[in-house]
Amino acid sequence: MQKRYYILNKPFGTLCQFTGESGDALLGDLYPFPKDVYSVGRLDKDSEGLLLLTNDNQFKTKVLDPSQKTTKTYYVQVDGAITENAIKTLINGSIIIKHNKKAHKVKPATCAELHNFSIPERKPPVRKRATIPTSWITLEITEGKNRQVRKMTAAVNFPTLRLIRMKIGKLSLENLLPGEVKEIDLKTALKALE
Repeated sequence: MQKRYYILNKPFGTLCQFTGESGDALLGDLYPFPKDVYSVGRLDKDSEGLLLLTNDNQFKTKVLDPSQKTTKTYYVQVDGAITENAIKTLINGSIIIKHNKKAHKVKPATCAELHNFSIPERKPPVRKRATIPTSWITLEITEGKNRQVRKMTAAVNFPTLRLIRMKIGKLSLENLLPGEVKEIDLKTALKALE
């Protein structure tokens, strides 16, 4: 079997799967992936950005292994003008979120406010409210609990409006536009483990 590796800029509204209900936007709608290729991890329907796909099960297992502590980097648009105090709380590992109906204390993260960067507009665009500003942060985590980033920003009273995964390890989104796919080699895919 030939090992195949792909990166994809998952658009908003697309499910990280190949089968679904009538009307669902699916990965197979974006590119004719081989039948044995699956995503490494997930992004929820409302999230965007870097998705790694492969048919190499050993590689997939390594990337998803919690002991590997694979870093994932996100650009997050939040509701409101982010404060230094909120950023410190996102960094220090004191936030408790619900995961599988249990309390989970998140691990320390890296976080900073983002300025002067460029990303494509989301379709449909994020709603704007004239009286409430928004902010962008970069957030780097080593865990991957369900909706973790959204739960973390909500815990500091800055709900997530837009969430884009930019990197897995050192594997980056590059310049892929939403919906674009690029086949990569194993050497490039291994950056996800760095």
